[in-house]
Amino acid sequence: MRVGVVIPQSGPSGIFGPSCAAAVQVAVDELNEADGLLGEPIAVTVVDGGASPEVVARKVTALCRDGAVDALVGWHNSSVRKAVVAARTPSVPYVYTATYEGGESTEGVFLTGETPDCHVLPAMGWLGEQLGVRRWAVVGSDYIWPRRTEARVRRAARRSRVLEVASTTFVPLGTSRFGPVLDAVDRAEVDGVLVLLLGSDAVAFNRAFARRGLADRCVRLGPLMDENMLLASGAGATRGLYSTAGFFENLASPDGLELSGRYFGRLGTSAPPLTSPGESCYEGIRLLVELARRAGCLNGLAINRVAAEGFRYVSPRGDVVFDGRHLAQDVYVAAADALEFDVMAQVSAVA
Repeated sequence: MRVGVVIPQSGPSGIFGPSCAAAVQVAVDELNEADGLLGEPIAVTVVDGGASPEVVARKVTALCRDGAVDALVGWHNSSVRKAVVAARTPSVPYVYTATYEGGESTEGVFLTGETPDCHVLPAMGWLGEQLGVRRWAVVGSDYIWPRRTEARVRRAARRSRVLEVASTTFVPLGTSRFGPVLDAVDRAEVDGVLVLLLGSDAVAFNRAFARRGLADRCVRLGPLMDENMLLASGAGATRGLYSTAGFFENLASPDGLELSGRYFGRLGTSAPPLTSPGESCYEGIRLLVELARRAGCLNGLAINRVAAEGFRYVSPRGDVVFDGRHLAQDVYVAAADALEFDVMAQVSAVA
């Protein structure tokens, strides 16, 4: 069974690539040592999801046209997701694993990532309750996920007495200089910054934020801030930094610890961090196998019918529910402690 894996190997999101690739390797190795996918071994073809949407679309189109893939699994930004959705053959199922803005409803597309209502808004509410953070600035990369997430936060703020969005700035992907952005944050006199920047762009922002001394008076919340980004930012740039996700490397849950033991047991202690993006790729491969098992085939249209029925299963993220082609999962908020995350609270739960 041939699975095309679309993960970032370049660009701002390339920082997530090694963790994604390592988690895919562990998932495929474990499955191939058992029954594989529908009784067949799995072979992986990697596509660079950090390339432009147009380049990724051409590669996916060629793979589907030539019959070189039976399914697609990917962690990449939402602009690339839209390109992959348009490029794939409808019969080829596509599991998209990244946190995203919500709203994807294309048949044959299955999603495991967190959406704003289940992680961004609850985490902002928790920071308001625990630290009194009420007035926010939003800094994001200029593409679909940050723009639609910011719009969702603004809608929530209009209905809230304790949440205010005072400033919003979007910058092109690949931005490394944040002087004017930080000037706007400073002028807005906020006590929280929602960081919707991608990968290495967020690393550059963290460093500039620390140099400006803004961590002394406002926190940062990054719903796409992982352990790789802490390492790249440096311990001096992570004070007052929070993240929210369905998985953290230090999440002390039985299922998460079990995966961590298998992951580092196979790859060694020098393996890339087992981050939320990486674990989501492991999750995506296992979900694809579960969907195919339930459908009895790997046809995207047949799998779509099975997915519509909904089901519950146990994953490294704990007890999860797959319904409406989306994964419902417990979500946590974590605080950076130098180069690691400490999980502070559960802010959203599976019904």
